[in-house]
Amino acid sequence: MPISVICPGCHTRFKVSEKFAGKTGACPKCKNPIQVPDATNEVVIHEPELEAGAKDARGRSVLKPIRRKDTKFNPLVMTGAVGLAVVAVGVAWAARSATAQTQIVLMAIGAVVVAVPLSWAGYFFLRDDELEGYRSTSLAIRTGVCALAYAGLWGVYALLYPRLFGEGPFEIWNALPLLPFLAVGTGVAYVCYDLDLGSGFFHYSFYVAVTILLRLIMGLPALGPPAKESPGVALVLGVVRAMVGC
Repeated sequence: MPISVICPGCHTRFKVSEKFAGKTGACPKCKNPIQVPDATNEVVIHEPELEAGAKDARGRSVLKPIRRKDTKFNPLVMTGAVGLAVVAVGVAWAARSATAQTQIVLMAIGAVVVAVPLSWAGYFFLRDDELEGYRSTSLAIRTGVCALAYAGLWGVYALLYPRLFGEGPFEIWNALPLLPFLAVGTGVAYVCYDLDLGSGFFHYSFYVAVTILLRLIMGLPALGPPAKESPGVALVLGVVRAMVGC
């Protein structure tokens, strides 16, 4: 293997055969004496190991690389979520003729029941595919906490609404106090599912939109207590009734 040599006089760089290691010779350019370095003093840079860590007797790595596991849709769970959505629409339509007290009870129960599949499905649609997804018990706990928080926000809003607007008919500006709740709901999605703020906003907004739609199917205004239908609510109800064929 050739040995690299630098002349101390003219600083010419050249290589000599390894048989001259440790010997002195004249520089081919300036003729000054040059001491050829010994091969044992040569610095050898080894190629870095591709796999560091514990190895077996043969020098092979005993550690397995970590591979990302994709979280796949469960067909049974998805079918159940779709079926529950159909049942929710049917119950909401049947509750149109119920008393106000019965409707309030159904809305309270439905706010929680509907939140579970919506939170679960929304997470799979909005989560970052580059990150490891939550599964099994961890996903169930996070979905339950998220669902209860979403339903609780609706409960707080329902308690504040009559204090802010009384029993009057719903007007579009009555939805303005809902904006802080959208911010809180976004934070809930961020904490429960590690979604970014944009995805968290859409996650909670989808739940709010579905629950408002169910209220309209029940014959209630979008927000607030039952009241005489305003032109805007009447228009939306007319579209919903046309879609269901009644």
